[in-house]
Amino acid sequence: MRYSTLAATALAVAPVMVSAAGTMGFALGTKQASGDCKSQSDYEDDFDAISTASGAKLVRGYAASDCDFAKNILPAAKSKGFKVILGIWPDVEESFNNDLTAITSVASKYTDQIYAVTVGSETLYRGNFTGAELADKIDTVKGKLPTGVKVGTADSWNKFNDGTADAIYGSVDILLINAFAFWQGAGDRNATWTYFDDMYQAIEHIEEKAAGKDIEVWNGETGWPTAVGTNYGDAKGGLDNAKEFYQKGFCALLDWGFNAFYFEAFDEPWKPASVGDNGASADETTWGAMTSDRKAKFSLKC
Repeated sequence: MRYSTLAATALAVAPVMVSAAGTMGFALGTKQASGDCKSQSDYEDDFDAISTASGAKLVRGYAASDCDFAKNILPAAKSKGFKVILGIWPDVEESFNNDLTAITSVASKYTDQIYAVTVGSETLYRGNFTGAELADKIDTVKGKLPTGVKVGTADSWNKFNDGTADAIYGSVDILLINAFAFWQGAGDRNATWTYFDDMYQAIEHIEEKAAGKDIEVWNGETGWPTAVGTNYGDAKGGLDNAKEFYQKGFCALLDWGFNAFYFEAFDEPWKPASVGDNGASADETTWGAMTSDRKAKFSLKC
């Protein structure tokens, strides 16, 4: 394992001295503000904005065939010195096959730009697969990719904590733990604590059940909406709250030596509203650390 239980415990209670900050990354969508698919040049512009604003050189996507994501982003990544985590959406057989084909068709040419491949994004959380079924999908993908390409999955912190994901630990090289204090209705006084505690609980369980296995562990998603009125329980959307969470939560995790992705790089105004667990309609268009025209909403340097 890349993390020790000692480090995870320290994460939950107090800052610790580490040799280096963790690696920062951003989740990146496949569409322009209009809803049209991005081109290679659009991704190059994205990379310039991300690098200038934050210093990050890593992004993750969710479905490699969507809008020809793999085909367009990998040459852009090569030209701009970025690496990409490519995603496979396994919930539907058609998307699983399309995404896998999209990756295998370019993997040999862009091996240096592919940081990893994730099979599924919160598919255990949605109940679409058992752990054993997801492990089988992961093994299938590993058998199709060049040697050395890391393969894993991304899921909600509680699915790692409650044992749902235990069956996949023998198959994965990398795990992305999603932890959103916002979607737990955490107010500004306890949002950071909730975020850290989620990560601690997930990592503690993974370390216990995957002892001796060399699995790279990341915070796969966290974030906060910047639009006033995009609330969930005591969690209040707004620029000031998002800035505070970014600096005191996301940056703090990185400063303590943990790797993390922020959700997301840019606003996506084309997105429709979604319905949360509380039955309320939720606006998901303003989760970007930057606006859809690539302007940082606050300092993204940690």
